[in-house]
Formats: sequence, structure tokens, C-alpha cells
Amino acid sequence: MRLLKLPIVCLLFISVYAGYTQEFKVHSHNDYKQNIPFWKALGAEVQSVEVDVFYKDGKLLVAHEQNEIQENSTLARLYLNPLQEAIALGLLNNKSLQLLIAVKSNAHKTLNAIVAELNEYPAIINADNVKIVISGNRPDLKEYIDYPDFIFFDYQSLQPVNNTKMLEKIALVSLSFKNYSEWNGKGRLTSQDFISVTEAINKAHALNKPFRFWATPDSKSAWKAFVDMGVDYINTDMPNECVTYVTSLKDRVVQNSVFSKVYYPNFKVDQAKRVPKNIILMIGDGNGLTQISSTVLANNGELSLTQLKSLGFIKTQSADDFTTDSAGAGTAIATGQKTNNRAIGTSKKGVPILNLTEILSEKGFYTGVITTDEITGATPSSFYAHRTDRGMAAEIASDLKISKLKLFISQPTKTVKHIDDAGFVMKTDINTIGASVDEKIGAWFDHSNENVTESNVQKLALATKNGISYLNKEKPFFLMVEGAKIDSYGHANDIKGVVTESISFDRAVSEAIKFADEDGNTLVVITADHETGGLTIPQGNVVRHEIEADFTTHDHTGTMVPVFAYGPMSQEFQGVYENNEIFDKLLKVLQITVKK
Repeated sequence: MRLLKLPIVCLLFISVYAGYTQEFKVHSHNDYKQNIPFWKALGAEVQSVEVDVFYKDGKLLVAHEQNEIQENSTLARLYLNPLQEAIALGLLNNKSLQLLIAVKSNAHKTLNAIVAELNEYPAIINADNVKIVISGNRPDLKEYIDYPDFIFFDYQSLQPVNNTKMLEKIALVSLSFKNYSEWNGKGRLTSQDFISVTEAINKAHALNKPFRFWATPDSKSAWKAFVDMGVDYINTDMPNECVTYVTSLKDRVVQNSVFSKVYYPNFKVDQAKRVPKNIILMIGDGNGLTQISSTVLANNGELSLTQLKSLGFIKTQSADDFTTDSAGAGTAIATGQKTNNRAIGTSKKGVPILNLTEILSEKGFYTGVITTDEITGATPSSFYAHRTDRGMAAEIASDLKISKLKLFISQPTKTVKHIDDAGFVMKTDINTIGASVDEKIGAWFDHSNENVTESNVQKLALATKNGISYLNKEKPFFLMVEGAKIDSYGHANDIKGVVTESISFDRAVSEAIKFADEDGNTLVVITADHETGGLTIPQGNVVRHEIEADFTTHDHTGTMVPVFAYGPMSQEFQGVYENNEIFDKLLKVLQITVKK
């Protein structure tokens, strides 16, 4: 596939090879500078290794400059002997390796010496998966056919080669990047440089040979650009880092295929200075600012969530740890008190603390919890249970019996036996919940198929819509909705899952905001308990709904997370504050006072 000559820089880095299925390889340049040159390259699993060679005093010596020559740095000791050993040990089984020998001295004399020395290594020259390629000072093209079958050449020209035998002796095409661009690997190529570079690549590929640039910038941005543009051998002085990066692109670069239809609020009652009747609190578990940014960019540049005007940030630290877990964070939001990690609805000393559903139920509110986690999960249980450790699943489930909840919807739980006698009428169809007149109802999400399907992406929104309809009776209501699996995919460093679950969460947000507009007396607050994965998004493409993700951890982080609010008194949630202050702010706007 040929690259289009795009006129604007913002579209320059469209991936030509969707899913990164092309056979790009990594070339270890200046390899001799490594402390154990050949073995380090082999350990990094590069496909090509470069060695600079001088012929001096009857020896083939490895060095980049003549003044760097050392008597013991021979081609045999540093490369040929290790390569022979690797073959003997079977380390190259099912792998191919190109040894690119860059001749720094007289072409003919040096090449003759190389041929003579290689004849002493039959295991190397007879190996089907090892290719010896001569670069640097080379004989004329027409002389290529004069050398043995095990010798190939690095062609450093874009001129057509019409002689079939000569063409067969060419292993790859290499050109200096600096002939086409002065780009330093930061930011992006200029439009003109992009055209020059891609034209060179396309001309090289017209020879039906793999292509390499040398004298390239050596950075993640550069490696990504060369992969996107179809360079076959990525030139690097950092083989381990480069291999790790380019081989992970297939997992870290995703093209979004499910979307959230953006709902545009009317803002008629947003920030109105009056007491709201209802509260909808929505928690995207692990949904930090970068997770939101990824989803925005993968969803045509906007979400329903990002239409809101009242925005703040919360600090997420728990009482005993810089980095909170979901239990500590959930409890802080639900009770207004910071507690230790793993604690559910209890203080640092293990004493039960009143939560929002308990307080508001006493004030005449109907209350409910919806989560894509199990109902005994850390975040949802913080809104009804009181246990010293989140691992006490059976005990947490038993707390449903005495909870004030009118509604719960969740994934099926292993502790279902403790829920059976909790007084909830269990529904098998979430669509029936909205019209139900039962006193207390519960429902399980269908988890028979967890693949990315429209029904799975839509299920949280459907549950939110029906949950609101059920609770919205003559009394006010409080509903907590959790998009739990954003966190799960963050732990797994799975950007596709993060984006898909965030899309699902935004659809639920749309339902909540729609209701707030229709009702005119409902406050919607949307936040996260913490960020998960230390996610960054170095690159992407909005037009292609494409995101490149880079995770720094498999765990939670201590970064602040955003708070969005919509409806009467939403302005109270602006600013930067502690996570437990969400509790205080909710009671403040409801004009409810409790003794802590």
C-alpha cells in the first residue's frame, strides 16, 4: 500500500499497516559500542546487527574510527565466534539474523579478507537463517556477482537495477536519513520532509527489497514514525528499548470500533442555586484524566461527559497510603472520612461509619447501587457495608440484609447464597426494572458473553436508565453508578478494554444527564476513585479513532482525578479538594447536616 501525500501535518502519521502486521525489524547500529556487542543484540532479539570493520596488518578489526582500533577487537572474537556458538546452541532456531559488515577500509582488500575469514566458519555461511551483508565501502554494483553466494550487499541508491543476478545479490536498500530531513525525533516531521521521506521509501520498495535509514533520530517518536511509514529495518543504538517498543505496538495501538453518541445538555438548570431533589453519583473505577482523554480522542474528539461546565479535581490518597485502593477511595467518597486501604465503610480504627445511602434513606430518599463489578466489590460495597477488609465477601454480602438499598444491579457474585434472603426481588431482565413496583429489587448482568458487543457496551446505560425509572417515584433518590471494568483493563494495561469500557460508562453518563435535563431537579456528579495503570497517550489519530497507549504500572497511581458535575448546585464541585469532600459537598447542596 502506498502512502498518500497528505497536505497537512496533523494527518501525517496515519498507520499504513493496520494492526502493525508488517514485517518490520530492528537493526542494531553501532553495535560494537555495547559492552557485550553480539550477545546484547541477540538477547534483545534484533533481526540485524551492524559491525564496522577495518583491515589492518592482516587482521579484521572492529572500530568506527581508525583511532579507536584495538588489537584484540577482532571480527572473529567479537562477532564470528559468538555467532557460531549461537548457531551451535540452537539460539537462532526459528529466527533470522542479518550481520551487516560495514567496511571502513579499502573495499576490495577488506572484502577479500572477510570472505577468507568467513570460509573458516562453515556453520555460519551454510546457515539458511543467517545473511552476511556488506555495507560501507563496497565494490561497484556490477562486481557484486563476483563474490560467493553467501555474500550479499547493502545497496545505497534508488536507481533501478535491471540485471537480475545483480539484484539477487542485494539484501536491502539503505540511505542516510539526513539527506531527506533534519528531524530530531521530537514532535513531527514537516509536511515537506514527510513527502520527501515517504517518496524515498516508496522508491526503495519499488526494488522489492527491504529498506533502512541510517543517521536517524533515535527515540520512541522516531521509531513509531518509521514503522508507520513502512521502514523495514528500524535503525537504533538502543536495541533493547527499541525492540520492546516496536514489538509492543500491536498491543498498545488500537483503533476504536464502538462509540458513545454525544448528548448535548440544555444547561437550563445547570448551576442553579437551589436544592436538588435527586443525586446521581457516577464513579468510573480507575478512570483518570488520561483514560478520559483517550476515550475522547477515540470517540471523534468528544464525549457527553466533556460537555459539562462544572469541573474539579480530587486528591485520592488514603489514610495509610499514598496510593489508594478502591476500598479506601470508595469509603472516603461514601462516608466523608479517609480510611485505610482495604477498609469498607469503617474508620482507621475499624469502627463503622454512616454512608450516604444510610444517611439519605433516613431523610426519605430511595437509594440504589449499580455496578459492572460484583455487588460485593470494593467500590459498591462502600455504599452499604461495614467491614474491616474488602476480602470479607461473604460478610459484605450479608450486609445487604440490613442495608437501606432499594435497588442493586451487578455482575453475578459468588456469594449469592448470602443475598438470597436479603429481601430483594431478583429480576432476570433489566428492561423490566424501570416499571417494577416491588419494594426492593436486584438484578444480575448477563455475563455469558463478555466480548465487545453492542449489548455489552450498552448494558450499563440500560441499567442506569431503568434504575433511575425505578427509583424516581414520589420520594427523592440517590443512585451510585460504577463503571468498574475501566480499572480491570487498566491493571491489565489493555488500552482497547479501557477505551471500550469508558465508552460504556459515557453512555451511562448520557442517560443520567438526559434525565437531569428532563427532570430539572437532579444533580449528577461524575468522578473516579483513582487512576489505574499510569496511562499516557504519546500519539494517536482522531480521524482514525486510533490511540497509542503507554502504561507505567499495573497498579493504581496517586494522581488526581477529575470531577464533573451537572444540575442545580453543580458549581459546588469545582476546584481542587480531597476525595472525602465529595460526601461533604453532596450533603451541603442537599442542606443535610450530620454529626461525624
